[in-house]
Amino acid sequence: MKKKFFWRILLISLTTLLSVIFFLPSTHSFLSMPGWLKKMIPEKGITLGLDLQGGLHLVFEVEGDKAVDLTLEQTARSLKDLLDKKGFTADVKKDGSNIIVSSSDIKARKVLEDNYPALSLSDSSEGRAVYKIPAQEADRIKENAVEQAAETIRNRIDQFGVAEPTIQRQGTNEIVVQLPGVKDTQRAVDIIGKTALLEFKLLDEEGIAAQLPETILPEEEEKLMQEFAAKIPEGDEILFEKLINEETGKAFKKVYLVKKQTLMTGDSLTEAKVNIDTRLGNEPYVSISFNAVGAKLFEDITAANIKKRLAIILDRNVYSAPVIQEKIAGGNAQISGRFSIDDAKDLAIVLRSGSLPAPLKMLQNVTVGPSLGRDSINAGVKAGIIGSLLVILFMIFYYRFSGLIADVALILNIIMLLGALSIMNATLTLPGIAGIILAIGMAVDSNVLMFERIRDELRLGKTPRAAVDSGYDKAFWTIFDSHITTLITAAVLFQFGTGPIKGFAVTLSMGVAINLYTALIGTKLVFDIINSKGEVKKLSI
Repeated sequence: MKKKFFWRILLISLTTLLSVIFFLPSTHSFLSMPGWLKKMIPEKGITLGLDLQGGLHLVFEVEGDKAVDLTLEQTARSLKDLLDKKGFTADVKKDGSNIIVSSSDIKARKVLEDNYPALSLSDSSEGRAVYKIPAQEADRIKENAVEQAAETIRNRIDQFGVAEPTIQRQGTNEIVVQLPGVKDTQRAVDIIGKTALLEFKLLDEEGIAAQLPETILPEEEEKLMQEFAAKIPEGDEILFEKLINEETGKAFKKVYLVKKQTLMTGDSLTEAKVNIDTRLGNEPYVSISFNAVGAKLFEDITAANIKKRLAIILDRNVYSAPVIQEKIAGGNAQISGRFSIDDAKDLAIVLRSGSLPAPLKMLQNVTVGPSLGRDSINAGVKAGIIGSLLVILFMIFYYRFSGLIADVALILNIIMLLGALSIMNATLTLPGIAGIILAIGMAVDSNVLMFERIRDELRLGKTPRAAVDSGYDKAFWTIFDSHITTLITAAVLFQFGTGPIKGFAVTLSMGVAINLYTALIGTKLVFDIINSKGEVKKLSI
């Protein structure tokens, strides 16, 4: 019997000790601990959610129509390249929501229909065919755009270094992003919302290029576009590079006349990282690398355009436009633009994570202050302490010494629950605190069921030892069934709920599981130890 007690005592003592150790990183005292002790304890503890530590709550709308529009542009561009490679003389252009193919060779249409079955023919005449994307295909593109946008946002946030972010769909085309603990909100918004469409285009340095001013002020952009609207060649467009005057600190824009044809995009990008150019006063730049297909294409582009200027464009903003001095092999290039270190890091992040399939429109931008989080924590802790004290006092008053045993189990329950949350590095939210309080109530409920069963057995004239054994046996399945149904409910909440609801589900399910352990093993152990010391004639219950 003593050996049996030893193992149960050791098990409960060990789980309690481990819970305390794992919970230490979640306390303020962890910072003042000696370094050697910190190395022996896991660094991570409980992570506070957005509602407790403050942060950023964003809601974006994915512009699905733009995704369809971009798909049409890419299809028209790739179709033109395909027809050129096959030796067809054809003019392919995007016109609104249509792709118009002009060719005297009827076989050109066959090439299109074989390689792009998703397009449907809407109109045709001699030497001209009009294709469009069917409504069902457009809906599929929009659906994929939302899914891809959510994944791209998740990749960017992971690289940005936010702990426990929440990224989830809302409705048909909205994405909710919650970033706990983020202080530089504008930087986070810029990283998430940047489309990151990387393009390589040639400059047009002939014709009206000489008439364009070299630089303008930001407020002069609209006036410039209106002045040259009728003069810009059909295959060209005006783009700008954003710059800062180092002496005055004022912003200005450099003007470029760029050919509309995109020679290459960032689809084949494999790496983007920040490097320092020691030759230019330790100025940071972003080094990019392409896969094998991209490397070959980049080599061909540079070989065919030596002594011409190649603009590197991200989201229609020119970052640099170097002169191609020679063929560039190896699939490596660099983007420079008088970056700060943070700007270069952010640019590398969005390039590594890939471009968004469509622009994002911000619907909601709410910053939750840390003071609100502290108030929520204080209110939650206060409610938990008051509730726990009331329960402890009631159990002692109503069940006497047995109530005190239940209270010890209740305290162990709370310690183990906090330790379990720390082990999992779980995110604690305000609903999560509510889940802890509910779990405390269920822990008491389990003991009440067992104690009432024991009372019934004592009324039947059984000895305290027999009454305890019989009471636990009869109450076991009732307690087990109620806890299993609660766990099923928590699992459903976790699967289909949002971030805070998931927090509630996690704390509730852990509390229920730990409650079974402390109620059925912890309190039973105390009663067994008491009854093993001789014949107990009366039980304080």
